[in-house]
Amino acid sequence: MTSPQPPTIRIRLAASFLIAMLLAGCAPKIIRSTPHRTVLTVPGKQPPPDALVHPTQRPYNIAGKSYYPIPSAKGYTEAGVASWYGHDFHGRKTSNGETYNMYDWTAAHKTLPMNTTLLVKNLDNGREAVVRVNDRGPFAKGRLIDVSYNVARQLEIIKNGTARVRLTALAEAVSHGSGSKTITRLLPFQDFSHGEYFVQVGAFSDKTNSKRLQDQISRWGKNAVTVTHEYGGQLFYRVQVQAGTSMDEAKRMERVLAEAGFPEAFVLAR
Repeated sequence: MTSPQPPTIRIRLAASFLIAMLLAGCAPKIIRSTPHRTVLTVPGKQPPPDALVHPTQRPYNIAGKSYYPIPSAKGYTEAGVASWYGHDFHGRKTSNGETYNMYDWTAAHKTLPMNTTLLVKNLDNGREAVVRVNDRGPFAKGRLIDVSYNVARQLEIIKNGTARVRLTALAEAVSHGSGSKTITRLLPFQDFSHGEYFVQVGAFSDKTNSKRLQDQISRWGKNAVTVTHEYGGQLFYRVQVQAGTSMDEAKRMERVLAEAGFPEAFVLAR
């Protein structure tokens, strides 16, 4: 994953006042994603109401299963910059506890729920790949996703290191009925706008600096934590501010913190 760049600490009384005023009342709570459920096909029976989302685009067949882009009203799509990670992380634990395999079809994303299935399209050459989110990252503002080496090879971004991509969330589908009466519906999928969000405001190689910033933000009345992250054999200390359970709420805090002297602030999910 992309290496964090230690920013300069800029703490001023004006920033303290601004954040204390603008972020008041954002007490967070944890909302856990609904587990994936299987919808059984029963002759003469309709699927449950929460499965009745009709796919509108062409399917992607993966390991014998059909996946469709989720309609925009309920789904997720975003364009940005993709990077990739390989040998340095091969065999290490990912954020969801799996072992990273650079030859698998996986990716790291800052906020999407774990196990989200994504279509990644390289906007420069039209090549596509389907990935599963099993890690967090990239830990840098301006990067949207880190894909495995295998995915980067499929998208042809190994040489350049990055590419402009569009991400689209996919959901598995099942068919009900037979013949001309067959109806295809998406299985239940996770809510992409709710989770446990934090805003990262700094990454330091010196633990003293991270502790100073964490204490300052805590004095503003906000819950700040420091988490460790190893990159290139070096340990970094990442200071993150708890930002609520909705993406809109987290994005507002990100903007406020950026205006208060942390321009590299970005949202992360647990």
